[in-house]
Amino acid sequence: MRTRLATWMDDRQVALYLGALLVGGVVGLSVPSVATPAEHAINPALGLLLYATFLAVPFGRIGHALRDWRFLVTVFVVNFLCVPLVVWVLTRPFTGDADRALLVGLLFVLLAPCVDYVIVFTGLAGGAADRLLAATPLLMLAQMVLLPVWLRLFAGAGVVESVEMGPFISAFIWLIVVPLLAAGITQWAQRSDWRFLSGLFADLTVPLMMVVLAVVVASQIDGVSGRWRELVTVVPVYVVFSLVMPLIGGAAARFARLEVASHRAVVFTAVTRNSLVVLPLVLALPAAYDLSPLVVVTQTLVELLVMVTMVRLVPKLVR
Repeated sequence: MRTRLATWMDDRQVALYLGALLVGGVVGLSVPSVATPAEHAINPALGLLLYATFLAVPFGRIGHALRDWRFLVTVFVVNFLCVPLVVWVLTRPFTGDADRALLVGLLFVLLAPCVDYVIVFTGLAGGAADRLLAATPLLMLAQMVLLPVWLRLFAGAGVVESVEMGPFISAFIWLIVVPLLAAGITQWAQRSDWRFLSGLFADLTVPLMMVVLAVVVASQIDGVSGRWRELVTVVPVYVVFSLVMPLIGGAAARFARLEVASHRAVVFTAVTRNSLVVLPLVLALPAAYDLSPLVVVTQTLVELLVMVTMVRLVPKLVR
């Protein structure tokens, strides 16, 4: 019964995810007080989802993925060379003093590649989640080093001096290290029977993703709706970014002659940004940047719609 239900949900992923986004939006707007508890629920829900994802990946494949230098180089070129160039072009209309908070929010969220639910979406689309998982620590360390550099170049030294990197480290520990260790311990403890447990959690991936989508939207939608006239100006930036980066990621994957699963993973990492991790950094900025966190949240809402669509489109376009 569980398998048949899981198959039914897998076949209707896009509709179920859109439904979760809609439910989260309706609840968040109807009951604004739900925002705080929903925000507190994001990391536990996301951690459980990542645990389920990591449990489905045998750890031997992660070690093999670390030796796939063509994939790793392609991911780094796309995220730390191509993305900054695209972001620089897209943010030029926001260089005025009046748009300072908008610019800072855009830079924070677009320059940081995702290290959490991108692995889940990649797996749902038949991408190389194991290779992306192996690249995660490297991506996290690289963005911790390079993000201040890009911020200094694009927004000035004052922004960099206001940034605290503690949330980066905390997110890495609780969203990557802890679920990864838990999955590894589970695999070791189960030994010959761990495949059953991984199958059980694989059946729960879609419901867990629905919970994550719903709580993220419910926690943020009220704040965004309250200042939508200012925030609507950044939506075209996110849309264009989501249209351009799959093309660049796909071109880079073809140039590197990556096989299909790795190709799909590069496309996803090119588009998906680290909004849930950088948000605490932006919240810690001075009061002059009070709009910047909502700029980051707006990207999350746009990206969730994009990811739901990509789960269905990428397997058809990258065969």
